[in-house]
Amino acid sequence: MTSTFRTLTVPLDGQKFPGGLPSFLVRDDVLCWTRREAGLVGFGEITRFTATGPERFLEADIWWRHLVLEADITDSVELPGTGPVAFGSFAFSKTSAHESRLIVPEVVVGVRDGQAWLTQLTFDDGPLTEQGALAALDRLLGSSSPSGESTMAAADSAGDGTSGAVRPRSGGAVVRPLPLAAGATLHTGSLSEEDWMAAVEAGVAEIRTGALEKLVLARDVVATVPSGVNAAQVLRELAGRYRECWTYGVDGLVGATPEMLIQVEGRTAQARVLAGTLDRRDAHGEDGLPMDYATRVLAGSEKQRHEHEIAIQSLTSQLAPFSEAMNAHDEPFILELPNVWHLASDVKAELTEVEGHVPTCLALINALHPTAAVCGTPTQVAGALIRKLEHLDRGPYAGPVGWLDAAGNGEWGIALRGAVIESRDTVRLYAGCGIVDGSQAEAELAETWAKFRPMLESLGISN
Repeated sequence: MTSTFRTLTVPLDGQKFPGGLPSFLVRDDVLCWTRREAGLVGFGEITRFTATGPERFLEADIWWRHLVLEADITDSVELPGTGPVAFGSFAFSKTSAHESRLIVPEVVVGVRDGQAWLTQLTFDDGPLTEQGALAALDRLLGSSSPSGESTMAAADSAGDGTSGAVRPRSGGAVVRPLPLAAGATLHTGSLSEEDWMAAVEAGVAEIRTGALEKLVLARDVVATVPSGVNAAQVLRELAGRYRECWTYGVDGLVGATPEMLIQVEGRTAQARVLAGTLDRRDAHGEDGLPMDYATRVLAGSEKQRHEHEIAIQSLTSQLAPFSEAMNAHDEPFILELPNVWHLASDVKAELTEVEGHVPTCLALINALHPTAAVCGTPTQVAGALIRKLEHLDRGPYAGPVGWLDAAGNGEWGIALRGAVIESRDTVRLYAGCGIVDGSQAEAELAETWAKFRPMLESLGISN
């Protein structure tokens, strides 16, 4: 063994991916970040970093920069997500007992703008070759195929004139109607529905005193699936049903988030901010087109627009010290998802050097998290009230989840519309709502069920 971190990235020229990147989601321990059939998936693990507390982002940043500083990197693709990559998930709260983590996989498959690549990562001192990387991928995927067939085929067996063609299982992104999981049950978590609605009312009362402007309250439900939870199947269902979201999987945390906390490519940073939600079922029986209804109810609602404006101001004010230029939508747009509509705004910033260097993804996250979209404002007041009212350690829910590379590129979403797989047959689902003056407890409770729906569908449980 050697202490040198080494990586090899090679293009997967001529490879056929019938289901896109989601067709590689065949192992329950897969590391996943995918949207519209592109993104990154990782297999195996060569090292990890864990931390808790208020310095978790900066400690992880230091660990990663030290790891890649003297790395031996061979990269013939040179796109964001090539070379050394770590997948990460961070606890929402600095007081959480849940460990935040960065995980460095053994193999990464990436797809971006129609180009595919394979990266092998190691601390071993043996030679790194394209055939060795393909063999490592074959070893990690082969046992996951129900038929036991190899995922790597030679030119003559592939019949398409390519050499060493990787053939993931096809149809991974195909969505089929799911039966109700046999014997599945659903229970309230830390608070009953009545107690959670009482917490909402208490939050509204605090807002009316002027102590804070917005509060985000989360609740959990626990699903038990006696037949077992197939994480890979859940991820494939989410990737297929929610293509406009970022489907993530890190160490038992799974979900499909519509909200981008920060995306960095070179000196450009982007974010997608959501606040204001409408259940699509509410449009049933209404006159006109569903989107017209969404525009009228969401964009025409003073409450919803106020909540959205708070979220935008929260992000842009925190991002401003790191930016030399920034722009955001003058008017929010309606983001249409299969379960809900959101008021959404995209923010783009050109990063400036701070203390002689461009800030890393994790340095930006340290400044941005938690935003008003998942905590409230003022942050400290909202955070204290969350701990008082929720009776819940959110763990990784509403914390940053995503990936970063050695060049400083990365994509980090907010871990929403997700769940933590706690055991072979138990999953804890989370959902939250922004509370402002005028919020109604029953309406907020109904909104949480709309937000639970993606995970419930993917587990085969109906509510």
